[in-house]
Amino acid sequence: MEEKDTVVEEVETEQTQENMQQEQEETSEDVTQEASDEKVVDIESKLEEKRLNEEMEKLEDKYQRIQAEYTNYRRRTQQEKETMGLFANEKILNELIPIVDSMEMALNACNDKEDNVFKGIELVHKQLQSTLEKFGVEEIQAKDCDFDPNLHLAVMQESLEDVEPNKVIMVLQKGYRLGNKVLRASMVKVSC
Repeated sequence: MEEKDTVVEEVETEQTQENMQQEQEETSEDVTQEASDEKVVDIESKLEEKRLNEEMEKLEDKYQRIQAEYTNYRRRTQQEKETMGLFANEKILNELIPIVDSMEMALNACNDKEDNVFKGIELVHKQLQSTLEKFGVEEIQAKDCDFDPNLHLAVMQESLEDVEPNKVIMVLQKGYRLGNKVLRASMVKVSC
């Protein structure tokens, strides 16, 4: 019987060792599984964070583009308002320019500079010029300038030895512009 008890003890010891080994393997598998689960959760959270960062960058870029478009829109509308205000009176200003020419001819025709008629015409001429200046009309400078077909209308040419070609040598009729727009080109004589 002692042998039987020894065999039983050996079998029980073997079973106990097998059970302990099996428990260690299961514990090891659980630890490995938990570590694997933590890695998966960690990777998933990093992927989610990366996706959110990319989405945030896209939204920030979109916001900056919209902001730039709005700034450009405000600038364009402001320029359009200024342009419309500037050119709204263009027609009436074009009608006033010949009156200024007539006043200048009247001033040149007066022989007596001390005459009251001359002083009256001169006063009205100055008022017309200041009104045109107030609305942004300015005279185009032409005398002794290079000929510019955008600003000048050449009606005569003359060859002069001491003047280089394409220079305005005489202004026959003054030109005017409103901002960058030419209301009337200067009528000029050009050297050739």
